This record gives sequence, C-alpha cells and structure tokens, in this order.
Amino acid sequence: MTIKKHHIEIGKLRHINKVRYFIQVLVLLFILSTPILSLYQSNVAARAIQWMDGNEKLLFGTIDNIVRWFTNNPENDLDIIKGSVWSAQIGAFKMSDPLALLGQFAAEKQFYWPFVATILFPVGLTLLLGRFFCGWICPAYLFYEIGDVFRQLLNRAGTRPRNIKLSLKTKYIVLGLGTLTGIIFGVVVFPMIYPPAIISREWYYLVYLGVFGSGLTLLGVSLLFEMTMSRRAVCRYLCPGGALYSLLGKFRVVRIRRNASACIDCVKCNHVCGLGLEPMSDLTGMECNTCTACIAICPTDALTLRLGWKDDPLKQSKPNPKTLQAIHVILQNHKEMT
Repeated sequence: MTIKKHHIEIGKLRHINKVRYFIQVLVLLFILSTPILSLYQSNVAARAIQWMDGNEKLLFGTIDNIVRWFTNNPENDLDIIKGSVWSAQIGAFKMSDPLALLGQFAAEKQFYWPFVATILFPVGLTLLLGRFFCGWICPAYLFYEIGDVFRQLLNRAGTRPRNIKLSLKTKYIVLGLGTLTGIIFGVVVFPMIYPPAIISREWYYLVYLGVFGSGLTLLGVSLLFEMTMSRRAVCRYLCPGGALYSLLGKFRVVRIRRNASACIDCVKCNHVCGLGLEPMSDLTGMECNTCTACIAICPTDALTLRLGWKDDPLKQSKPNPKTLQAIHVILQNHKEMT
C-alpha cells in the first residue's frame, strides 16, 4: 500500500510543469497590465477619458468599466500594483530581482537597506529550489521555450538547426564584467542586457510612447539565434541573471533525483531539457532551473523532487530486459539485411 501511494505521488509531479506554465502566463499578464493600468490611472487623475475619442476612448473606457467593479477610487487604489519582474509591488509586498540589487551596489558602492529587503523572497526561493526564477518567472524563458517549438518545426521541415555550444562559464564572465563596469563607471548596466528587464522596458515604451526601443531588436536577434544556431543560448551561456541564480542556488534544498532502478535509459529527459543537462545520468547541478519538464516526460516516473544539499553521485541504471530485447531484434534484423 505504501509503495502504491508513493507511485501515485510521483505521478502527480508530472502536472507541476503545467503549474509552471500557468505561473509564467500570470507573470506575463502582470508585466503587460501594469503600464496600461498606470497610464489609465494618470488619465483618471487628469479627468482625460471623457475627452478621448476613437480607439483610445474605447480602450480606456473598457478598462474603466472593469476597474469600477472593484473600486470607485482607482486614482489611489491602483497604487497597490506597480512595476515588473525587475522590481514589483503588489499591495504591501515588494519584490526585486537580486541582479537589480547587485547592479545598484556596484554603481553606488553601498547598500540601500529597504531595497535589500525586497530581494529576500526570491533569494529564499533560490536557496530552496535553485535557479527557480529562470524556469518559472522569467518572461524571456517563456518566449525562448516557444522559440524551441519553432526550432523543432524547422527540424521536421528538413531545415536542421545547428547547436553551437559555448562554455557555461561565459555567463559568469558577463556577470563579472557587468558588475565591474558598474563599479568603474557608476552605472547600472544589467537592465540593458538582461532579457526580463528588456521585455518590461520595451513594453513600457510601446504603451507610453507608441514605439519600441533598440531592446526589441536585441531580443529578436537572440530569439532567431536560438531557433537556428544554438538551443537556449541566452539562458545557458549569456544571461547574467541566470549566472547569479545558479551561484545562489548551488546548495539548494530541493533537487531533481533519479531512481536508477526505474530508469529505462530512454534519454527522453535529456532531450527535453532546454538547458542541455542530463537528468538520465544524474548530471543536473547548479544549472538546473527545476522546470520539471524532465519529470513530466519520463515514462516510468523515474525522476522526482527530493531534499538534498548536493547532487547524487552518478548512478548506473540496470539494463531493462525489454530494452535489451528490442536492441537484440534491431541488431538481428540489421545482420540479416547485410
């Protein structure tokens, strides 16, 4: 009975990946809605909606009708929701990306302690789950995952994308150079190259100014490069935020573990890992963002989440009899054909 219950609980972990997608969509909706609501709030304060016409009046009139269901004082009450994933506020809860704090400290050579308090929640999640922000919250990761789908379509269409590989240490060099630049020149450079910050900024430009900035070009080039030249290159090799979260999550508490006796060496988990890790060989480490895609695709529920301060040593799984039989049949057929 205990074993059966254990297997049921492992099977339920397959659905965690769906929860992750749901959270990613919610975060994206938050990013898209905050500048629109902020502009609406300004128009309400200026009593400007009544003087609008055309599509502008239709948009803000619709928003006004919706908001009035929740509050009759949007001019003040909408202050409870502000910001983006770089730095956000929902009610009394404030949260900032640890990379934002690092950039501020490098540029100003001192900590602003109320700012420090806003990173405690994401840092705590990172110490618990590792590179959690990248796989569950980062809007750029969602776009790159969609790009991965197009990469597969290109492959099926006969245009095989390349997969150029760089050293995983490259992103740590980017993190170091960004920090050093801030120290020397007194500027925060990370928002200029950090994909989540770029997405939020470009959307603000469109909402407030009606145009996109140069960041959209950078995002487009990176997405095209990932689709055709190197799978998940930004997240694996270039993102300074990914580097920082990997370092913070090196000794995370929750890790993906493999039950070697249940593993049939199908390699599906390795193929689905966007970061190029090898769950089937127990090779995940600090780069893992706990996206649980490998758990969702495993046909035998050999992968699960467990507590542990460090990764397990490499475990060799026992050969599955059915797998050995299938290999024997293939070899026998090949021998007969030759």
